Amino acid sequence: MPGIKDLKGKVVVVTGAGSGIGRATALAFAERGSDLVVADVNEERIKDTAAEIAKRGARAIYKKTDVSQRAEVEALKDFAIAERGHVDVVHNNAGVSVAGNLADTTIEDFEWIFSINFWGVLYGIKAFLPHLIERRFGHIVNTASVLGLCGAPGTSAYCATKFAVAGVSESLRAEVRKYNVGVTAMCPGIIDTRIVSDGRMHIRKDAVANPDRVVKFYQTRGWPPERVAKAVVKAVRHNRAVVPVGPEAWGQWFLKRSSQSLYNAVLILSEKYLM
Repeated sequence: MPGIKDLKGKVVVVTGAGSGIGRATALAFAERGSDLVVADVNEERIKDTAAEIAKRGARAIYKKTDVSQRAEVEALKDFAIAERGHVDVVHNNAGVSVAGNLADTTIEDFEWIFSINFWGVLYGIKAFLPHLIERRFGHIVNTASVLGLCGAPGTSAYCATKFAVAGVSESLRAEVRKYNVGVTAMCPGIIDTRIVSDGRMHIRKDAVANPDRVVKFYQTRGWPPERVAKAVVKAVRHNRAVVPVGPEAWGQWFLKRSSQSLYNAVLILSEKYLM
């Protein structure tokens, strides 16, 4: 099925739009003339995003939303449809991170990250999908990660959620194609956002890649979130299925697919470096 080539006037819902990839994506759609409904758990951030969209000549409304709460995601859907009449594109983007070996990661950490990274995405899908199917039109974008395609040491909790998002997206894409609804799993590599600094870390202070160095690395070496935003817009326009973003994401995915034994060797080396 073709993608949504003309995004002007299309109603686009973006969660986690207060900063990072979500904010950049909302602004990228705004530049295409889309009509934005932006959501975030931080009300001040989301108000600022909506104001920035308005400065660019596009319409935007916002709603404070905690995606870990199903009722709030349902309320976001009701709000979007009540205010705009329909929805064309949904970007389930809100996410958090947990870093550390599985042995050092608590059950509570797993429950917390799943509540946002997986359940938040699933709540978004379940809330908006009936509407898109009824209209026989639309696109769902789910933010996964290259760590939803390739496992890595020190990221077991994060990988678990992102593998789940990638898997759900792939299955859903096959199921809803007949309704003219597209589905994309975005799989960014190292992106300069707040996800690491705002996340939970169980990494030794004396490790080579200690928490401070990890945060600094993302800030100085990460790709700008606008790179992902550009890829999201392109994915919707051309109905892409899986979209790694950044050369490191493409390289990691290719290495795993081409040689599992070589990839395993890289994982062993990286574990010694990280932990």
